[in-house]
Amino acid sequence: MSLLVVVLALGAAACLGAGFVLQQDAARHAPMSDFLSPRLLLDLMKVRSWLVGIGLMACGMILGALALGGGEVSVVEPLLATNLLFAMALTRHRTKRRLGRQGWAGLWLLAGGVAAFLLAGRPKGGDEVQEPLRYWLVIGVVAGLALLLTVGARHASPGLTPALLAVAAGLLYGLQDALTRVSGQRLSDDGWAAALTSWQPYAVLVLGVTGLVLVQSAFEMAPLRLSLPALTAAQPLAGIACGIGFLGDQVRTGPLALAVQAAGLAAIVGGIVLLGLHPAMPEGSRGVREDEVIRPLPEDRP
Repeated sequence: MSLLVVVLALGAAACLGAGFVLQQDAARHAPMSDFLSPRLLLDLMKVRSWLVGIGLMACGMILGALALGGGEVSVVEPLLATNLLFAMALTRHRTKRRLGRQGWAGLWLLAGGVAAFLLAGRPKGGDEVQEPLRYWLVIGVVAGLALLLTVGARHASPGLTPALLAVAAGLLYGLQDALTRVSGQRLSDDGWAAALTSWQPYAVLVLGVTGLVLVQSAFEMAPLRLSLPALTAAQPLAGIACGIGFLGDQVRTGPLALAVQAAGLAAIVGGIVLLGLHPAMPEGSRGVREDEVIRPLPEDRP
């Protein structure tokens, strides 16, 4: 595991975490008529803080792509999950709240889970899987699950909708990261012509835009604490599944190693949930109460 890959992944996490905070603060003021519509992005483009947040997110995605180019998805994805720590740091600075027991517990669970998974699994790269059935099966399961969650979100209660959309976006972002690595490898091995004539770069673009609409719709409906933890938890799980499923990433498979890896992933999810529910994760810069921010879906409005 290269130190440069770790630095790039943590830099990406820092940019993503700060970007998500700024995006949610802007998206919560968007009209609900834009819910799950590309029009939402057009309206948000008029908000300066959202554009800054998108700029930070773009920087994070570039750093993440560089990290994926030099390391395995199974290594980079758990490190990207630490974006919640950076979001927490920014929101804590804004709200002036202490971490307390819950905050410190979430921090150590997340950091310890990442360390446990990486040390026990020792992920290493392999050859990209060439079996079309396995390749498309993994992609189909991840994308199909994201679609089902999105459809379910339209019929779920307003309190559950943001989390479902965030999980769907996280799955798409994890898949996007895996295909970004494929595109980077193709560019490095065969040049621009081969990269641009393959389907993966265009799939990366479609997944990115779709995920962005889902995330902004989740941010529009409810406070950050109801969406960012779900997004942060789903992305590394999907990325690791894709890395092992069709990128050829390999992890240690001994009983003890698998047990520690499973415990590490569980600790990552548990830490994300604890941090996401922490009082320092705000409803917004104006301090609006949670029950005021959760808004009904367009069809539920009178």
